[in-house]
Amino acid sequence: MSRQIEWTAEAEACLKEIPFFVRPAARKKIEKFAEAAGITQITPEVYAQAKEKFGSN
Repeated sequence: MSRQIEWTAEAEACLKEIPFFVRPAARKKIEKFAEAAGITQITPEVYAQAKEKFGSN
């Protein structure tokens, strides 16, 4: 059973930078990154860390 990952409004806004057709996959990838790090809330900082890890610009 996986924990529910919560997104802040600011992080949701960051997610909108990603093209809509890849957004669901990106969201999953960021949530997996957070879960692996023991993070339960996605903030713009967590979003930036995940983005850096996956090499997205």
